[in-house]
Amino acid sequence: MIKILITDKLAKEGIELLKKIEGVEPVVKQGISPEELISIIGDYDGLIVRSETKVNAKVLEKSGKLRAVARAGAGVDNIDVLAATKKGILVMNTPGGNTLSAAEHTMALMLAMSRHVAPASAKMKAGEWDKKSFMGNQLNKKVLGIIGLGRIGMAVAKMSTGFNVKIMGYDPVATPPEAEKLGIEITNNLEKIFREADYITVHVPKNDKTLNMIGAEQLKMMKPTTRIINCARGGIINEDALYDALENKTIAAAALDVFTEEPPVNNKRYEKIANCLVTPHLGASTAEAQVEVAVEAAQILADYLKTGVIKNAVNAPATGGAMPVVVETYATLAQRIGMLVSSMSGGQITKIEVQYRGSIASHSVALVTNSFLIGLLQASSEEHVNMINASSIAKERGISIDVTKNPEAKNVASGFGVKVTAAKGTCTFTGTVFNDKIMRIIEIDGFVVEMSPSDNAMIIFNDDKPGVIGAVGTVLGKHGINIQTMGVGQKTAEHKAVLAFSLDRMPDEQTVKDITGLDFVNEVYLCKLS
Repeated sequence: MIKILITDKLAKEGIELLKKIEGVEPVVKQGISPEELISIIGDYDGLIVRSETKVNAKVLEKSGKLRAVARAGAGVDNIDVLAATKKGILVMNTPGGNTLSAAEHTMALMLAMSRHVAPASAKMKAGEWDKKSFMGNQLNKKVLGIIGLGRIGMAVAKMSTGFNVKIMGYDPVATPPEAEKLGIEITNNLEKIFREADYITVHVPKNDKTLNMIGAEQLKMMKPTTRIINCARGGIINEDALYDALENKTIAAAALDVFTEEPPVNNKRYEKIANCLVTPHLGASTAEAQVEVAVEAAQILADYLKTGVIKNAVNAPATGGAMPVVVETYATLAQRIGMLVSSMSGGQITKIEVQYRGSIASHSVALVTNSFLIGLLQASSEEHVNMINASSIAKERGISIDVTKNPEAKNVASGFGVKVTAAKGTCTFTGTVFNDKIMRIIEIDGFVVEMSPSDNAMIIFNDDKPGVIGAVGTVLGKHGINIQTMGVGQKTAEHKAVLAFSLDRMPDEQTVKDITGLDFVNEVYLCKLS
């Protein structure tokens, strides 16, 4: 008998589904203490949670026969995915279950903000009949800027077409094919949205690239009639800068469903701002969404435990000794190259060309290709990119992937090469593996170079002239940063060169500023690879 433990409130439809599956026994223990969970978790094959239960390393240390955890919802912040992976425990989620609910809440906030629904209701309930204070605005013929064209962003776009708005869209990675059919005007320039949109809604993940994406500088670009909505993640819009802009009427209004800290520490300040609508993270809080994620979580967990079929995994099952060591090493190299390309490529990616040459071409390389996609897409994806969903996410974003295998060796006995076409231009990398385990990058944008892709990487494109290496080394030494490895590549005819470093720690803002200020430096890119 397969036993599945349910520790958070789950829609009854999900529990009933499990009861109907032969050989499966669901056990509901809502509100269980961390201590009790640790004491009993090892007796269960599967676990279903929402956001309340913390599946941390202490819990997983006592995992016993636990084989899988399913999160009835999109995020997995309450699950230690790394610890689960080390234990060989599959972690799954239901990323699409709340798409429509989050999109509809975005529309609800947009409309409520435009027509002053909340303050007008509060005033009327207080006994006042005040029509003059609440002159509203139509959405008709307004410009809606959507930042992030994933599932939720595209759902908002589809709903918005019924209001006869002009839609401008921006996505940091790629544009879904459906965008053109909806008549979305795609731009690679965020400033265009900031300057021209009447409404701006964000639907990107929260990470290093999107944290404070909209701050004081961006808010100053906007029209005084602009209205902003955030139903994505707190911190994408800088709350202090937004508060100041609302107070000073730099923009017309804002509606927030998410906050940097939840519940917000300084929530009282919004009482003073009449043109700010706030809700307590209600994007997924609909009866329909709760049923959908409950049923999906129950189904995918039961499918895996009974048949081994994997859906919506956020960590890949361990390959153990089944995969050749050289392929695993190439997969690690490819993921790190993907991370570097993500840091260097500018704007939306439209095409990826992958080529395997020499001995690696004789192996099955799906793991390597997917590893590259994970490194490339993770920083700008709404969901966790993994071996299971990397290709589908790329396809969903309209990215074409061309993979070729050529057993003929070139330069080295075996090689992995990529050419990525983005709005800024193309970016190329070639890497190889020596003795099955030693990773090297041997080409960057046409420069022949030997780089060890480890730890903290820094790539500098510069004019080829004497004293470059010494000057950069001096700046790094001044800031207490050690160079672990360094590679140099030159294009003598063009008087251009590249420096590729691995460093003992990431340079801070001042270090980068000092390096960028050197008169021979053209571009500097940083990327944490381990």
